[in-house]
Amino acid sequence: MSSVASSSSLVAEAQLQTMIKTRRKLPSFYASLGILGTFLVVIVICIWWFGANIGGSIFVRDLPAELQTRTKLYLTSDSPIPEPRDLNCTFHNYSCSEVHHCGYDDSTTISVYIYPLQQYFDEKGNDITPPMSREFEEILRVIANSPYYTNDPETACVFLPSIDLLNQNFINPDQVGKILASLPWWNDGKNHILINMLPGSPNNYHDHLGVNMSKAMVAGGGFSTITYRRTFDLSIPVYNPLLEGVELTAKPFEEERRWFLLSSQFGLHATYKAQIEALTKAESTVMMMDQCDSQNFNYSIRCDYMGHQYSYPEVLQDSTFCLVIRGNRLGQPTFMDVLMAGCIPVVVADGYVMPFSEVLDWTRASVHIIEEHLPIVYDILKKYSPERIVDMRRQIHYYWQRYFKSLPEITMMMMQIFNDRFVPFVAKNSDEWNDLPNKAAFKSPLFLPIKAPKAVGFTVVILTFDRIDSLFQVVRQVGRVPSLAKILIIWNNQDIKPPPLADWPNIGKPLKIIQTKFNRLSNRFYPYDDIQTECVLALDDDIVMLTPDEIEFGYEVWREHPDRLVGYPSRLHLWQNDTQSFSYESEWMNQISMVLTGAAFHHKYYSFMYTYGMPGNIKQWVDEHINCEDIAMNFLVTNVTGKAPIKVVPRKKFKCPECVKEMLSASSSHMVHRSECINMFIELYGGMPLKPIEFRADPLLYKDNLPGVLRKFRDLGTL
Repeated sequence: MSSVASSSSLVAEAQLQTMIKTRRKLPSFYASLGILGTFLVVIVICIWWFGANIGGSIFVRDLPAELQTRTKLYLTSDSPIPEPRDLNCTFHNYSCSEVHHCGYDDSTTISVYIYPLQQYFDEKGNDITPPMSREFEEILRVIANSPYYTNDPETACVFLPSIDLLNQNFINPDQVGKILASLPWWNDGKNHILINMLPGSPNNYHDHLGVNMSKAMVAGGGFSTITYRRTFDLSIPVYNPLLEGVELTAKPFEEERRWFLLSSQFGLHATYKAQIEALTKAESTVMMMDQCDSQNFNYSIRCDYMGHQYSYPEVLQDSTFCLVIRGNRLGQPTFMDVLMAGCIPVVVADGYVMPFSEVLDWTRASVHIIEEHLPIVYDILKKYSPERIVDMRRQIHYYWQRYFKSLPEITMMMMQIFNDRFVPFVAKNSDEWNDLPNKAAFKSPLFLPIKAPKAVGFTVVILTFDRIDSLFQVVRQVGRVPSLAKILIIWNNQDIKPPPLADWPNIGKPLKIIQTKFNRLSNRFYPYDDIQTECVLALDDDIVMLTPDEIEFGYEVWREHPDRLVGYPSRLHLWQNDTQSFSYESEWMNQISMVLTGAAFHHKYYSFMYTYGMPGNIKQWVDEHINCEDIAMNFLVTNVTGKAPIKVVPRKKFKCPECVKEMLSASSSHMVHRSECINMFIELYGGMPLKPIEFRADPLLYKDNLPGVLRKFRDLGTL
């Protein structure tokens, strides 16, 4: 604890502690957002919100000694100011960031330098230092006590000015610009992070921090899709200090709620308020609450239209869905209240960039509707099944406990995301950010590698019956792939012998024909002794369209993810509310949850698992019905690893024109049978292991119009 404090600082801290004790009875935080808009309330909030130090002294506690220098710096009217915010900045625009500062000692953790606290004065001697809030001091303390902190600016990767910009109501943008430009390591703002939760000010509510900052990154609480610089800025939540210290006992996820939809915000726009009131009259399970007329302002109380009082935020736990509607600012602290209560947020704010949406999949834990659809929100929400609602409640509880429940968690989340940007090879993947921990889940065996094996090369296993022409064409194509080690032909026809070896294409690589005893789809996944590589490429004999470049690139992707299926044709499973079951979808969509094993790489370990460790009678069912072996393999791998497959290259069309009439998938009943497979496999697994993702791996620069020598993979199909 710091022992350096003037009497004025102690007085200010005493006043602050008094405010903290009574903060739930003080005028509304939302007035600071400009929703109520009354002058008196705004003045009170400016004194209170974020606990700003009115005494003018720098209020610090528990910070490293090197940060508490308290030196004085005088700025003049001629002091330089930064250039306006550079709207073209992205993380990969190296004119805006300098990643070479982040590689000292080969560390996997970025180093963050916090500028020492200083007092700034204008040329007349007036103190122009933005007041230090308790919340910003807490952010500095968390970072200073974290593994990210460094006191050496020479080796720092990221710089954090110790200037409180959380609430733009408290700052003078011109003065702040001069302060930023005076920082010794400013360098046009490169690699600097500015933290702001309430952008704009009354009569000018921007959705971003209104300060000249040039190329600095902003962690902001109210971005829109128009002003948000993807991969550069970071959207963070609007922290609500009014509920600091409040603990709610979580309700069972399956428990029925009293209301279906609840609105609890103060000072809503008259249009939105009228639309919600219309919903309450039409539907008895829709409730609207507001400030109680008979009470002095009390944030912990809400009243319905009959004047009945409810404790807040406890009342949010009694509703399935809770509205979070935009005010003058897009970011609303109500969002944090709703997450705390475990109510599913229904966000009504066009263009709002959700907090930490760079890594969090909010489709799992929230509903977004455009503002003009507010009158029909009830009909939209009624389409959510009870199972989906329970899953969303679990996800909300997980997000709240891990990422949002306190300011330290929010701060460390910010640092982790910035760390993942600067050190991407140790970055968490989407599953690690979003998947709920499942202690009972069967994870990858310890001996299964999660990085590229030392042995180079893959074995192609081609399952065939009697399509000689297309088979030979596939062999010629695969034979041109540099990393090919061997080709195994699995001859699944017991009535016709395969052509003699002399008739086969001469590819300069080992080729062996294995005659099977029975015509079974599972023969393609048998762990043959002839497979001496860790990587196996399963191919159908009609996949004639894949180029050597596409196959080689797929192999390189597999080397980075050897515990996953890596393939080309993709498919998706979807839940159907009308049948209360899953369906198999082959339409071209952005999401995928399966790759077809007619063209997919997998680790040879999964051949053993498919042959000897498949749950239930799945393997026998597949062989008897001559269908769904690829779905079974996707279930197996995803269930073992908890990871979705990876689709590579943009090609989507994989039909062999000469083979369509002979293909099993040409049957009209094929799709119905495959949907039945999915639902049967779910019963045998005891749940749905497949994971839908929006991800595709493409070669670097494959779309750029560059000379061929600059592109390693040039021959890629477009469709």
